[in-house]
Amino acid sequence: MNGFFGGLLRRLALPTVFALLGLLGFMAPAQAQDNATQTRYPIVLVHGLFGFDSLFGVDYWYGIPSALQRSGARVFVAQVSAANSTEVRGEQLLAQVKNIMAITGAAKVNLVGHSHGGPTIRYVAGVAPQLVASVTSVAGPNKGSRVADILRGTVPAGSLSETVLNGAVNAFVALINLGSGGSGLPQMPVAALDSLTAAGSADFTRRFPQAVPTGCGDGAEVVGGVRYYSWTGKQPVTNLLDPSDASLGLLGLSFGETNDGLVAVCSSRLGKHLGDYRQNHLDEVNQLLGVRDWLAPDPVALYRQHATRLKQIGL
Repeated sequence: MNGFFGGLLRRLALPTVFALLGLLGFMAPAQAQDNATQTRYPIVLVHGLFGFDSLFGVDYWYGIPSALQRSGARVFVAQVSAANSTEVRGEQLLAQVKNIMAITGAAKVNLVGHSHGGPTIRYVAGVAPQLVASVTSVAGPNKGSRVADILRGTVPAGSLSETVLNGAVNAFVALINLGSGGSGLPQMPVAALDSLTAAGSADFTRRFPQAVPTGCGDGAEVVGGVRYYSWTGKQPVTNLLDPSDASLGLLGLSFGETNDGLVAVCSSRLGKHLGDYRQNHLDEVNQLLGVRDWLAPDPVALYRQHATRLKQIGL
């Protein structure tokens, strides 16, 4: 009996194993060929104020570049001054965009900027629209930040307090540079502050008005051949396990309107607005370390969806 059943099992098992191997072999290419985020043009991620590419091994865009790359996207993480004017950061980014195009052979890039990265990518699209396929501003202070206005109001230009603030922020930025390799970039914290005030943002928009709405609705989706998009968070406190929520919650109280802790929802509008989510200013880039509101959309998934959106329209 054992010999009979043993032989029968061997005869049944061998074809079954080959069938499973064949099935796995059939399925493997489908996984490898997942190209949901394989955009025509490279995606360039641009950090905000006090940002970096990677700090002591922790990515600013936590888990986002790798998720996009796994599905076929070519992703580049820019590193511009952690604290400087929009124009200085924009010129730094423009040089990097040209390098990326030279490396990849691409005719254009898709720019995605978080926080101060929003105005930074708007600058590049404004001065060199022929190099830009799309601009996506994530919680960009396109009409300034209430926090910057309050800080500038308490630190008058040319005052001793401004000098002290500038020195303290420079020391903080030096620490960021130490951990991120950005020590060669010029830093001017006061110039960054002025760029982020309502007045500074209004002056910038007078020179680069593309896709900025007059109210709190959508702006033009296409300007000069460049597509413009935005999304933002709308909730300063999202998870009590996240140590950054306390400070963002306090800052959010200063607005008097819906905000993410640092930027008002209406200020974030640019081009076609894709949504306001239960995220704060750090959740928008999947920080800190992926801790977020459990009921909110996965930040990484939002970037994947947007890359798919760009792919579907040929960008």
